[in-house]
Amino acid sequence: MNFPLDTASGRVPDAGIGVAGANTVEPATVRIRLRLAYDGSSFSGWATQPGRRTVQGSLEEALGLLFRRDVRTTVAGRTDAGVHARGQVAHFDLTEAEYRALPRGKNLTEDEALLRRVRGVTSRIGGEVFVHEARAAADGFDARFSALWRRYSYRIADGQHRWDPLTRSMTLWHPRELDPGLLNTEAQVALGRHDFLSYCRPKNFATTIRTLEAFTFTRAEDGILVASLQADAFCHNMVRTLIGAVLRVGDGEEAPGWVERRIAEPIRDHRTRMAAPHPLVLEQVAYPEDDQLGLRAETTRARRRPEDLQRS
Repeated sequence: MNFPLDTASGRVPDAGIGVAGANTVEPATVRIRLRLAYDGSSFSGWATQPGRRTVQGSLEEALGLLFRRDVRTTVAGRTDAGVHARGQVAHFDLTEAEYRALPRGKNLTEDEALLRRVRGVTSRIGGEVFVHEARAAADGFDARFSALWRRYSYRIADGQHRWDPLTRSMTLWHPRELDPGLLNTEAQVALGRHDFLSYCRPKNFATTIRTLEAFTFTRAEDGILVASLQADAFCHNMVRTLIGAVLRVGDGEEAPGWVERRIAEPIRDHRTRMAAPHPLVLEQVAYPEDDQLGLRAETTRARRRPEDLQRS
């Protein structure tokens, strides 16, 4: 969605609910923090892709209708196609004039009006996306770089007696029963700071060094096996590939110690297999106290170097 810009100021003329004012080179801005959930079944992932329906594309299109200009979002976790979220966090910027104009004379705070209007336009997406929170963020907040950690869950119905067609869109149907004790023993060796190249799809000039803080398998009350993983950040495909590796040991395809051996010799090859995307859910993203947001963002932006592994 493209809206005409005032070439002199770089701003959108008559920007929807915003207030038209004198031309300014750098208008004061307000960073907006969103917390949202979505069913990723029919989306080609979070990130905008030409010709594909994505969560980011749908959200930015809705925000564009509201503010009558292009709105760009930054997200805490770029989920893959078919992956869901309960606690995704994103941010975008408004001019201060746009933010102050949100109540439109009604007895609402700016944040109350913002949440009401954002929910109104995102309802057009069809119920697959719901915004739980929309508010002005504290100084220094960055949805991606200020995050302390992300936590994902992965549901496995191991054994046909646990297969339920009503939940299959978010649960892996696994034909054999698995031993949670064996899976947890295998998962624990992955904890800590490592080069996870064997479990990531590397991007140009991007590090694959991460700190995995938790990786457990527990049996829920309904009998479903739930994997939970928490890390400072996850590189591309890391969660699904780690789960896929542990399941190979659980199925007897690889001997115990397979996950550790792959970490010790980081290499991306044909032995790297990913688990299916549809049982994966981004559950939560955690942030520090408001006065630490900016410092955390600066620290995270620093590149994770291989030599740091020797000091961690």
